[in-house]
Amino acid sequence: MAEKLAIDGGRPVRAALLPYGRQSVGEDDIEAVVAVLRSDWLTTGPLVDVFERAVASAAGAAHAVALSSGTAALHAAVSAAGIGPGHEVIVPPLTFVASSNAALYCGAVPVFADVRSDTLTLDLVAAEAQITPRTRALLPVDFAGQPCDADAIGALARARGLTVIRDAAHSLGAEHGGRRVGAFADLSVFSFHPAKVVTAGEGGAVATDCEDLAERLRSFRNHGFGTDFRARQAHGDVYSPMTALGYNYRLTDIQCALALSQLSKLDEFLKRRAQVALRYMAALADVPAVRVPTVDPAVKHGWHIFPVLLDLERLSAGRRTIFAALRAENIGVAVHYVPAYWHPYYESLGYRRGLCPRAEAAYERLLTLPLFPAMADRDVDDVLAALAKVLRHFAR
Repeated sequence: MAEKLAIDGGRPVRAALLPYGRQSVGEDDIEAVVAVLRSDWLTTGPLVDVFERAVASAAGAAHAVALSSGTAALHAAVSAAGIGPGHEVIVPPLTFVASSNAALYCGAVPVFADVRSDTLTLDLVAAEAQITPRTRALLPVDFAGQPCDADAIGALARARGLTVIRDAAHSLGAEHGGRRVGAFADLSVFSFHPAKVVTAGEGGAVATDCEDLAERLRSFRNHGFGTDFRARQAHGDVYSPMTALGYNYRLTDIQCALALSQLSKLDEFLKRRAQVALRYMAALADVPAVRVPTVDPAVKHGWHIFPVLLDLERLSAGRRTIFAALRAENIGVAVHYVPAYWHPYYESLGYRRGLCPRAEAAYERLLTLPLFPAMADRDVDDVLAALAKVLRHFAR
């Protein structure tokens, strides 16, 4: 007799919920934060500069500018690129809404281009078809931690005179052709949310090789001022001139201390994420109801998340039911992402379903399995056992 599902009153695979992602904070991270709390600087102090140099090195870029969140970093990057009212930004729909919202923040129009059916990253044929005289930027997303095709994106951007703003929130430390992801775009955006590879609690950064863009980003995060308080204090300046409209998107020394400590473990975190992903790939390779991620052989994947596609034709239930059944087994699956233009706010702007058929079809089948560095092998086994249990129950 088949084992009774937890959603139907059976015993769950796990006694407590395994989340899809979580931070890995050690005593060394805590000590780094405590040291800042005992120092003279809590915000916009000396650790911001140190953190920015570390991010630039990890990203493979000349400069990095720290901001208060990944969303703030996206906003700053779009603004620094000179994008404003009347302009268009091409972006894939399978992403967190911050990617497309960044264009709206600047008064521009996000134009959605479909994704590739294999990697679920931006399809460049679809993107090129959306280019108009109003297009100013391509904003590809490194979905799940897989770097987009940097060479092809760069070639298209150069041919059409466009800026490339790379949403690399999922892919810090990932590589394409042996080069870090921040080495390709005009502006590359990273996030330090607790679910990401390393965390600052909240935080973001923009990496660039252009000093002028870096200066615009620094001004944008600090109300449009040319210098911050620490610089004014050091030089005895009475005030700093506000030369543009900016925001308070500064990152604190407290957050930088945590993120710096975390960055020292970047390679360790990436290695463990890859180990978990490879275990999933091996165990699920021959499961007919599940399609594992397609990985471009030219990339080193960042494995921020592990999304699978359900073969619904082999199942008697839809994704929503499978999702609920796994959650009842205490496996904290998630879905990344609903197409951005399906959200009610985008509908109010006139966006309609059907714009990107491949992204929409993928959404109906997507399921994100737990993946984070602190996962033990027995946690991976629990995920696989629960998935097998649920898929057996709903197999056609």
